[in-house]
Amino acid sequence: MNRHTQPSTLRSVTDLLAQDLVARADQAVLDEVAARYAIAITPHLAGLIDPDDPGDPIARQFVPSSKELVASAGERPDPIGDDAHSPVPGIVHRYPDRVLLKLVHVCAVYCRFCFRREMVGPGKESALSDAAYRDALDYIRAHPDVWEVILTGGDPLMLSPRRLKEIMADLAAIDHVKIVRIHTRLPVADPARITPQLVNALRIHGVTTWVALHANHPRELTQEVRAACARLVDAGIPMVSQSVLLRGINDDAVTLAALMRAFVECRIKPYYLHHGDLAPGTAHLRTTLAHGQELMRSLRGRASGLCQPDYVLDIPGGHGKAPVGPQFLATHDSGAPDQEAAEETRYRVIDYCGDVHLYPPDTGD
Repeated sequence: MNRHTQPSTLRSVTDLLAQDLVARADQAVLDEVAARYAIAITPHLAGLIDPDDPGDPIARQFVPSSKELVASAGERPDPIGDDAHSPVPGIVHRYPDRVLLKLVHVCAVYCRFCFRREMVGPGKESALSDAAYRDALDYIRAHPDVWEVILTGGDPLMLSPRRLKEIMADLAAIDHVKIVRIHTRLPVADPARITPQLVNALRIHGVTTWVALHANHPRELTQEVRAACARLVDAGIPMVSQSVLLRGINDDAVTLAALMRAFVECRIKPYYLHHGDLAPGTAHLRTTLAHGQELMRSLRGRASGLCQPDYVLDIPGGHGKAPVGPQFLATHDSGAPDQEAAEETRYRVIDYCGDVHLYPPDTGD
């Protein structure tokens, strides 16, 4: 079968072999990977992969690797500690004013670095039961500080437009819920599924809907993907981005800047650049924090302010996100007497070129 005309999602090592995306010599070890972690690559994404490029950045995100069987120190099945903050099934309540509502545990495509890789895919619970869904809604109703509900999973846009419309109506009926944010890969994985019916299902009186799109390389933002995002934005649904800093995929200044510019061109505000989580078997895709900080310093200098995401680390154990970008400000010890120092603190400010400036400046500067 010609790989450019393959009609269905690739879900097995055999499927990948048929499309020349893996070597036959690797089949046995990749079958071991597939037995533990789900595989799914949509026709749209498979068509973006260059099988002749061993370092293809699309393939590195979705095609399994034997390195996923290698466990590294500190890796854990629940790397960001969802379970520690889950009072009822489907709910994660880590921050006072918002909760995660994990509706489904399936995705159109499975990323090789997913922090929920032990919880999603075939063989796992596919969705909340009706009873668990009702309990989750009851929990939200009982907590008036919850201002925002974040639909995640899995990918919530895998649900039918009819079901999504019902869920949006249920959330809009809760007076203190004002924002519904939807985390999704679907516009990138299968842009044709962003239909007018699906877009309409996300718009409902009583709450403001936001969509957070996950993409990690500028090649993912094809014309079809841009058109799918435009259908959302043109309907009045604002969008932000989520990306993961990944070794060999976007961990260079040129690629990272191109990705953020592509988002902005799509009217998507760059929001989070996540440091790779300590998910099992993902060490080969993680960078160091120091490298991430250097990339963010470079991005500040080479790209518009519209293109600046927050570089964040999810602290293992369920302690939440912390910004870990580079610091541009430090106090300056001028050697002045205590009284004078008390009147005016001076700072060392580092510009994007690495040059140091004092603020307030010396008289005459």
